[in-house]
Amino acid sequence: MGFGGISIWQLAIVLVIVILLFGTKRLKGVGSDLGEAIKGFRKSVNTEDEKPSVQDRTSGETHDVEPERKKQETRSGD
Repeated sequence: MGFGGISIWQLAIVLVIVILLFGTKRLKGVGSDLGEAIKGFRKSVNTEDEKPSVQDRTSGETHDVEPERKKQETRSGD
């Protein structure tokens, strides 16, 4: 018995059928595309953690994300 009731021979037969249907070039392309997608996902997750937060850690004050909009709203309210 192999993985969940599937033997090694059954896995080998499925692998041979997949190689015959798609060919090695297409499977290589799919594998490299999948690898690039995983690398890109990991990179985006890691860079998201490195972004500075909205709160200034030294003074404890929060920064206004849209100060120009608030200035314009106060001017139009005058």
